[in-house]
Amino acid sequence: MQVSIIKSNALEARRGVASATSHFAVKREVAAAVGELADIILVFQRCLLANLTRELAPGGISFSQFFLLAALRDEPGLLTMSEIAQRMGHTTAAATGLVDRLENLGHVERTHTTHDRRKVLVRLTERGARLVARIKDDMMRNLTAILTYLNADEQKAWLAIYRKIHHICQQNPTQPS
Repeated sequence: MQVSIIKSNALEARRGVASATSHFAVKREVAAAVGELADIILVFQRCLLANLTRELAPGGISFSQFFLLAALRDEPGLLTMSEIAQRMGHTTAAATGLVDRLENLGHVERTHTTHDRRKVLVRLTERGARLVARIKDDMMRNLTAILTYLNADEQKAWLAIYRKIHHICQQNPTQPS
């Protein structure tokens, strides 16, 4: 009976070592995949952002300013400065600076509520809307060119993955630091 217990313990120990080894192998594979994915995302973003930079440069618009314009375009009403700060993941002071520059360029307008003149509301101007539309069209052309390298199933899979990532990002917005 003692021999059988020893054999059983040895077998369990080997299983435990094999399980731990398998677990570490999976962790290494995941780490390698995450590293590769980070490299891919950097190249992909550089590709898309290089085009975006070319579009924004002539108007003197920064990425943050453009992302604010896009957020205003997606909003059916007016946004307060604190709402802008929250959506952009900035402080209210930083959001105010973005709005100042965009207002000077004619892309946004500020108004005040009638019941509280201290409350500032921001809206996209027609000029700002045209800029966002032009850049979105350019992005769509670039993405269309990329998608031509994928078959229909790959395109559907890619879109499904990006929808999921979008949903995750919407659920976990950037907070001001």
